[in-house]
Amino acid sequence: MQEPSVGRIVHYVAYGTPGGEFPAGVCRAAVVTDVTPPPSEITPGAPPVPWKASLCVVNPTGLFFNRDLPQDEDRKLPGTWHFPERV
Repeated sequence: MQEPSVGRIVHYVAYGTPGGEFPAGVCRAAVVTDVTPPPSEITPGAPPVPWKASLCVVNPTGLFFNRDLPQDEDRKLPGTWHFPERV
């Protein structure tokens, strides 16, 4: 399983804009600026939970910074991040 690290490129899933100029669910490139390991990595035996990462998201209109966003490799819900799909 991959682990995030500072400087790594990931995909951020956008919330979209209220007017619909940018739709929800679109992936944007993002750079990991900080990583919070899941409790299961800190406490052996704890139930698995996703990693959290702080990101610099590259949008068509500028940069967006946010802290402690959860990883979501399965559902890819808006406001989460995941590793890029292999193509």
